[in-house]
Formats: sequence, C-alpha cells, structure tokens
Amino acid sequence: MAGDARYRDLGDRLERLKAESGHSYTGIGRKIHLSKSAVHRYCTGVSAPREFGVVERIALACGANRDEVVALHRLWLRATAPAKDVADDLGREAAPVPIPAEPAHFPRRRRRWLLPGVVTAMAGLLALLLASSSAGPGPAEDAQAQRIGGPAWTLPPAPVPSTSFGVTINSATGRMPSFHVGAVRFWDSGTRWSEVQRLRGEFDWSTLDRLVAGAAEAGLPSLFVFGGTPKWASPDGPAGPYPEGTPAPPVDLADWDLFVSSVVNRYRGRIDAYELWVLANDRHFYAGTVETLVEMTRRAAAIIRSADPKATVVCPGMGQLWTPEGVSFLQRFAEANGYGQCDVASVKLFQKRASDPPEAMLELTATIDRVLHEAGVHPRLWNTGTTYSIATQAPLDDVAARNHAVRFFLVGLYARKVNLERMYFYNWGGTRVPIVLQPVGGAPTAAALAVEVLQRWLHHAQSRSCGHGTPAGLPENVWRCEFTVTEPERTYDAAIQWTDRGAATLTAGAGTRRLDRLDGTEEPVQPGDPITVSEEPVLVVSDASGH
Repeated sequence: MAGDARYRDLGDRLERLKAESGHSYTGIGRKIHLSKSAVHRYCTGVSAPREFGVVERIALACGANRDEVVALHRLWLRATAPAKDVADDLGREAAPVPIPAEPAHFPRRRRRWLLPGVVTAMAGLLALLLASSSAGPGPAEDAQAQRIGGPAWTLPPAPVPSTSFGVTINSATGRMPSFHVGAVRFWDSGTRWSEVQRLRGEFDWSTLDRLVAGAAEAGLPSLFVFGGTPKWASPDGPAGPYPEGTPAPPVDLADWDLFVSSVVNRYRGRIDAYELWVLANDRHFYAGTVETLVEMTRRAAAIIRSADPKATVVCPGMGQLWTPEGVSFLQRFAEANGYGQCDVASVKLFQKRASDPPEAMLELTATIDRVLHEAGVHPRLWNTGTTYSIATQAPLDDVAARNHAVRFFLVGLYARKVNLERMYFYNWGGTRVPIVLQPVGGAPTAAALAVEVLQRWLHHAQSRSCGHGTPAGLPENVWRCEFTVTEPERTYDAAIQWTDRGAATLTAGAGTRRLDRLDGTEEPVQPGDPITVSEEPVLVVSDASGH
C-alpha cells in the first residue's frame, strides 16, 4: 500500500543511511544487484520488500553497523506484519525504537537500550536477525542485474590437478601453447570426421598426426572430439556450419563404427580421451534423435574400451543449457541411460554474453546437477566448450579479458562440489573470440600469463572450501576459495578472493602476511589491515596452516 506509515518509517531510516553514505540509488543497486527503482521505492517508503535480506543488504551497502541493522529489522517486521498485529504492537510499546544518528554515539546509546524488560526482547530480535542473515538474502524484487548462484562447500582437502587447466586447440599446425596449460582438446583444428575421411574408405591422418605428436612432445594429455559427419555418409543431411559435412548422423552406423575404430586403433595409448560428439543438443552440430545418439554412444564406447582400455570415454557434449530445449535434450539423454556408457559427461559452460561475469556459469552447473540427479546418474563432469555464437561476440578489453580468463578456471574449482573436474578454455590459437590467449606463432597475451600465474599459485595446493556472499560471511559480491599449500619447506593456508562486479573491502585475518597479484607483485599485509578485493583475483597468504 503506497504511502502507508509503516513503510514510511522504514523508508526514512533507509533514506537517512543512504544520505550519510553519499551513495546514489543506482550505486547502491549496483553493489547489491538490485534495480535502481526498487532501491528508490524502499528508501522513500513507497513499499517494503518481502524479505529482510534486501533491507539488510541496502543498509550494509550504506555502511550500517549492527545496531542500525537491528533497528531496521524491527521496523521491517512492523512494516510487513498484518495491520491488526501492528496496531496491537504499537499499543504495547512505550517508545519508538531508537537508531543512533552518529556512529560516535553508539556505545553510550547501546547502554541506554539495556533497560529492565528490554533485554529479553532484544535477545529475541537479535535471534531473528541472525536467522535472516544466515539464510542469505531472498529474491531481489524487480532485479535487473544478473543473479549469480552456485554451490558453496567444505570438503576434505584435495589436490588441484594440472589437467583442470585445459584449452581447445584451434590450429592444425601441431603447435602447442608456449605458456603453461594442463591438457589440450582437438576441435576446429582440421580433425573433424568430414576432414579426416572426405571419401569413403580414404583417411587423411596428417593433421591429427601433427597434433598428437605436438601434444606428446609438450607432455599434454589430449582429448579427441568426434563430430562433423561426411556428406557421403548422410547424403540427404541438412547443411551445417562446416561446408564439407552435415550435422546429421550417418545413415549406416557401420560407417560410424569404422571411423571410431580407425581413430582409436591408430592412436592407441597416444590419445588419452575421446569426446563422442562435439555438441549434441545444438542443431548446428547434431540433427539426429536422442535414441540414435545413445546408440552411437554405446557403440563407440564399446569400441574404445576394447581397443584402448586405458582411454577415457567422454559422452557427447551438451550445451545450449540456458534454453529449455537444451536442458530437455540433456534430460532425455540421461534418462535413456546415455551416461551409463561413459566415464565422463561433457558439458558446455558459458555466460549468456562473454562480458557477463564468469560466475554466471554456476547457474548452469546447478541445472546440470539437478537434471542428472533426477535421472539417478552422477558422472564426472568436464567443461569442454562454449556456444556456437562465441565467434560473433565483441572482444573484451585487456583488463577484463585477463580477469575473466582467470575466473573461468576459478569457476571450475568452485564447482568441485558438483564433480566438475576439468575446464577446457575455448580456444588457443584463434583470434576471433572475445578472449584471446595466444595466436599461433604469437606471444601469450596478458590473459594467458595471468592463467599461468593462477596455476603457480595452485601448484602445491589442496582445495578445502569455496564460498560466496552473505552465507559465507562475505560481502554479497565477494567470492573466496581456500587452500592448504604444502611446499617442500613449509605448509601454509591461502585463499583466492575476487568479486563478480565492483569492489569490496575485507579485513585481513589472523596470520595473514602477504597479498599476491596476477602481475607477479607481492604486498606485505598484517592481521587487521584492510584488503580491497576487486574483479581481479588475488591470493591471500597466511603464516602457517591451521588445518
């Protein structure tokens, strides 16, 4: 009800905090992922949010302390209670809830509040407040900024394998990255089925030979990707993005069997893993039925396990998971026991726009986890690609590209809870993508070198936990993953911290001694010092491990 006195009382307190902070409605909204119009409504008393978490986030963005938040909670309870309850409550109260006007007066005012008969009420009020805070903020009303969510977890320490840091090779030269990576994947590298077997019975292995040899020389485990049916194997198939092939499955699956067998027998012991189709739930890349795909998966898995038992069988890639159609295809493949044929499920994690925070991909991991759980399967997950439209998206500037590249791999660590093991960045070698790591024959970009720094930070690390926002005791835009680092001469705790948007200030905890940045610089830090966290991840190093 617009103009209700209950809303005005709450709005007056919020408006006072806003004025003292100097922030605009837009600035507050940006900090807490709420629209400007919603912030304005609540601060001017036009309405009140259904969840106290929204009020709390506005207050904390304005620098409110605990006493001010307690008072706001009482006002919010009054504003959202039924009218009769409010009238009864007002009749029982002797005086309005005070809120300090100046922070310097808080200690004295706090003592005056502890009058006989008020202590019990305050204890109950604090309990309600803590319960609200621990549950995290509720849905933001009229939110226009992106809502980002994902699993938060604490698990037994586990090493961060080098294979977590993969790239897709976008070059047929056989060259490999000159900066450190942990695994490579072959696609858009001259190795599609329609490029290797342009005519029935004839194979051209020259490109794949170069790539396999290059990966072996660099000591990098390789993932071969099947896809791109030759036109001769499906003459009536629709046109696709590659002129020599079609997204249709082969008319005769014996042609599929022969190609899979030929690849695996030639590269037995030299290719480490096989992805059984590049992007199965996108009509640009696969135009067959779920049933046919499951049968192709079953046949290929049996051939691979017979010819090269040590190779990892990766189920067909599933993307388009921002769409109901993409999720439905994933669900039907899982329900048809497609994942019962493989060692690993391949998924494509990407933001809706390359400029969106990489943490948005965690919404997809939650969707994938839900679908697979409902189907009763829990495969290991590898993130093996992106979206077909990636080549048409605008490039990021150097700073954003560096930050996003590093956070792409941090998202993989954050998603450990849902069994995500590898992240293959798309791509290495190409330049028609929003984030370029290294063109073939060129030098690594700042983004690539920052990814290399991240790998150095985690070389001796074991991941323990990751968390985000209020539930983890952090500002809403802050993310943190914690590690135990064991080097030959010492063991210590470390944490990587960053924001999805904007900046925040944290306080260095006990034992903190150093802050490492992606540019290789180090900064001494003492417990109690403020630490500014931004969209550029930083490593916070402590003296010794307490775990």
